[in-house]
Amino acid sequence: MAHVVIVGAGIGGMPMAYHMREEARKEDRITVISNGPRFHFVPSNPWVAVDWRKQSDIELEIGPALARKKIDFIPIGARRVHPEKNQVELDDGRNVDYDYLVIATGPKLAFDEIEGLGPKGHTQSVCHVDHAVAAEKAWQEFVKAPGHIVIGAVQGASCYGPAYEFAMIMDADLRRRKIRDKVPMTFVTAEPYIGHLGLGGVGDSKGLMESVMRDRHIKWICNAKVTKVEAGKMFVAEHNEDGAVKKEHVLDFKYSMMLPAFKGVDAVFGIDGLTNPRGFILIDEHQRNPKFRNVYSIGVCVAIPPVEATPVPVGAPKTGYMIESMVSATALNIREELDGKEPSHKATWNAVCLADFGDTGAAFVALPQIPPRNVSWFTEGKWVHLAKVAFEKYFIRKMKTGSTEPLFEKIFMNAIGVMKLKDKK
Repeated sequence: MAHVVIVGAGIGGMPMAYHMREEARKEDRITVISNGPRFHFVPSNPWVAVDWRKQSDIELEIGPALARKKIDFIPIGARRVHPEKNQVELDDGRNVDYDYLVIATGPKLAFDEIEGLGPKGHTQSVCHVDHAVAAEKAWQEFVKAPGHIVIGAVQGASCYGPAYEFAMIMDADLRRRKIRDKVPMTFVTAEPYIGHLGLGGVGDSKGLMESVMRDRHIKWICNAKVTKVEAGKMFVAEHNEDGAVKKEHVLDFKYSMMLPAFKGVDAVFGIDGLTNPRGFILIDEHQRNPKFRNVYSIGVCVAIPPVEATPVPVGAPKTGYMIESMVSATALNIREELDGKEPSHKATWNAVCLADFGDTGAAFVALPQIPPRNVSWFTEGKWVHLAKVAFEKYFIRKMKTGSTEPLFEKIFMNAIGVMKLKDKK
């Protein structure tokens, strides 16, 4: 019998548990460790922040869902991973032994790297459902006395889609309230241009997203480094292409949501051979750590280099389709190890994304994620909004039932189908 331990119960960790149960032998034990008892569907957080969803709409209890699949669950956070001892130390002092470890923690949100940033400072966040709930309370106060909104992603951020989404969702909500004319909006981003997305652009994402922003009367500042945030004021240094400061901005705001940079969680940060200097897990082509060969990692916590050099640091995103393929490859590779074989499966490093804009949306396909690509496609349409609403419902149902149906792959195939249809026209 082998014990497979999965640290993290998010969009990577929960599917990992289900896939591992499917691939493991009957006698193998699987345990999930999480710092909370509930799963929440992170892509829905922007909707929660404007009260289009309630927290309860996008959450489920992890323990009962895993129990139905005979998967053990420990709702106690991991204090420290000890890979040299094959143990995970929990916050309550217990140690959990493992034969194989899958790290699926997601990132630590590095609000502390910029003075005044984040929910404990002066800006909102949609990175966690608790942040989104707090952002919604602030939103309700804001719409009573509207003013300037500053939204975007700071230097080192690697997930830009939610910033664009939330900007458009706020725009749609304000139009529904008939107060959009009272709210100037400025998008502040470390990206070298609008639509870069941490991917060097995808298809005509630059032109399309600039058009979307103009249509919604949203101004922007690119190559932006946020130096500090005070109550109602954001200090931003805009850089030239050579990295020199071009202009200093002091932006007044009444509401702000800025995505932070990510880094590795405390449980793994600084472990020699396991993580890079930012605390992300080092992996080989089979999702396995090169030093600790029985440790695998999936999702946002894995180390991926930036797609290209930029004047202001920009990270590379890890989208749902990539994570789904990491999960499948890891489960199959651990099974091969259980059978005395060497791992042979590799994740598909393709990026597929649906971004909701409130009443429309944008979709992109980057195959592979890092250029040059075989497919590079970006489009906008109401079908994207409808697809994301449907996907939310199906993914939460999948987590409740323990289904291993590849939903992100379905999105990918449907997006390719839409692309081919448009090409024929």
